[in-house]
Amino acid sequence: MEPVARKIFKGVLLLEVAGLAGAYLLFYRMDTNQDDTDAFSYVFTVYYKSNEWAGVHGIREKDQLKWLSSKN
Repeated sequence: MEPVARKIFKGVLLLEVAGLAGAYLLFYRMDTNQDDTDAFSYVFTVYYKSNEWAGVHGIREKDQLKWLSSKN
C-alpha cells in the first residue's frame, strides 16, 4: 500500500474502533442503569427496538415493571 492510503486506512480503522467502543459503553450504561430514562428517552427507544429486532423480547416490559416497583 502507498503511505497515504495506509494513513487513511489507519485513520478509518481508528474511527471505527472508537465508534464501536463508544456504542458499547452507551449500551452497557443503558443496560445496567435504568435511572437515566429521561436523559436517554430517544436512545432507549432505539435500544428496545434493536433488541426486539435481534430477537431479544421482554426487556422493555421488565424495565417498566422494575421502574414502577421502584417508584412505589
